[in-house]
Amino acid sequence: MADLRILNRIAEGDAEAVQECLDQYGGLVWSLARRLTNTESDAEDAVQEIFVEIWRKAERYDPNIAAESTFIAMLARRRLIDRLRRSKRDPTTGLDNIDVASSTDFSHDLEVSDEASRALEQVKQLPPDQSKVILMGVYHGMSHSKIAAAIGMPLGTVKTNMRRGLLRLRETLVSAKT
Repeated sequence: MADLRILNRIAEGDAEAVQECLDQYGGLVWSLARRLTNTESDAEDAVQEIFVEIWRKAERYDPNIAAESTFIAMLARRRLIDRLRRSKRDPTTGLDNIDVASSTDFSHDLEVSDEASRALEQVKQLPPDQSKVILMGVYHGMSHSKIAAAIGMPLGTVKTNMRRGLLRLRETLVSAKT
């Protein structure tokens, strides 16, 4: 059994092969996960998912088709792409704790006009519910229904807060010009 590749041994139920796989390919999987996830905890979760996938699909490995490292990298890449797609479909991803006071300063990322910077400052001065829905809608590009789902607020309340906030913002900006 010692001459079999690690994945073949995993497929046959060899417990020692599991640890060998982790030791030999853990760095490869970790580096892929770290490059394609946003945080270290996301990468850790992804690595666990990937190794579970490797255990489940070890019997599919054919040394005549690819090297073990290629097979593992392919499984890892597919799993990571699936995670990225899921996170893009999930409106709550990354929006659990939007903090209006420390919202993104867009002047570092893009050249933003002076008026847009003033508008962002005025958004931060609005009541929290209004500023939150405006930031999610305008700056994060979310629809009313996605905002409602993400923060657990009724759709009508989201629309009301958005409208009231935008009206108040317009009043503030118009009065600042005169």
